[in-house]
Amino acid sequence: MENNGNEEMGAFFGIISGLAGAFGVWALVAFISGLSAVDFSVVEIARQYLVATGNLHEYETMVDFYTHIKGVEYLIAGAFFLTFPMFFKYLDGKEKVRG
Repeated sequence: MENNGNEEMGAFFGIISGLAGAFGVWALVAFISGLSAVDFSVVEIARQYLVATGNLHEYETMVDFYTHIKGVEYLIAGAFFLTFPMFFKYLDGKEKVRG
């Protein structure tokens, strides 16, 4: 009997799906236990997440706050300057295919 790899791919996707399902269940349990720790307040758990990741904290001076905002602005501008040429090339390629 000829085997063209479909059985191996099915087994691979079964293993990956099982791992993804296990990770999903773990993440759901972690999220629900986190919510129960803060009396099921979604806003409070979001605030704690932002504080833990360093995205939300008190600034000592206005200069500290402005420096943080400028840093975020530079990251956004850098992301734009990196992605816009790829997007333009994608659009330009569609025009060449049509015309």
